[in-house]
Amino acid sequence: MFGATRPARSAHGQDGPVLIQAEALGLARGGRTILDRVSLSVSGGQVVVVIGPNGAGKTSLLRILLGLWQPSSGRISRAPKMRIGYMPQHVQVDPILPLSVRRFLTLRHRASEARLREQMRMVGVPHLLNAPIQTLSGGEMQRVLLARALIGEPDLLVLDEPAQGVDVVGQGEVFGLIDRLRRDTGCGVLMVSHELHLVMAAADVVVCINQHVCCTGRPEEVSRHPEYQRLFPDAGAHGIGIYTHHHDHVHDLAGEAKPVSGVSGKADHAR
Repeated sequence: MFGATRPARSAHGQDGPVLIQAEALGLARGGRTILDRVSLSVSGGQVVVVIGPNGAGKTSLLRILLGLWQPSSGRISRAPKMRIGYMPQHVQVDPILPLSVRRFLTLRHRASEARLREQMRMVGVPHLLNAPIQTLSGGEMQRVLLARALIGEPDLLVLDEPAQGVDVVGQGEVFGLIDRLRRDTGCGVLMVSHELHLVMAAADVVVCINQHVCCTGRPEEVSRHPEYQRLFPDAGAHGIGIYTHHHDHVHDLAGEAKPVSGVSGKADHAR
């Protein structure tokens, strides 16, 4: 079962079997090359982040990996009976539709009351289970979308811009939550995002694409690569780093600092 039988994650971020592997994927539409020989893989317990400029083919790549589109060339291998949980960039909800968070979570998957409460607890918003979906803030909605992706007990989480519409403090909270979830459950994570300073710090492997794979490797390797620096000149070779500090507070989704009673915590931040 999810979170019970998966092995603990190794220090290298790759302890489980390969969940999905794409080899030399190509996609052409309307006489235009969208993807050219793109390869990547995600293993259990590993976070792989795909970055690239607008129009690089990131969304097209996700659609192929999810099985929504067929590639023009290349092949995809998936682990047998692999379950995928997908978190889209955003969900449009009619403001007059009477839809609670509880109902939203169970539109695609049936779940027991205990399961619903556990998933909402895992993403840090158990008090919102009966709230109208339209009343949620940006950060709360992202957490509910993540809970919805987890309901089906996925082996692989696919996240498209998981911090969309969240302020910079809330973005750090969302990425920290994703890291805790993969550690607790052992699931693999494939993430697309343009929030470079945060996703690079959260990743085990970064794949930088611009129709083709420009560079790939560990975050510190990619941040020094000439192709990365050419595509993202404002980030700079030293614009992304990971450091750890001790503090006695946490930030809620609204960005407010709250004390942690008697606990000295650690947090990873980008600089």
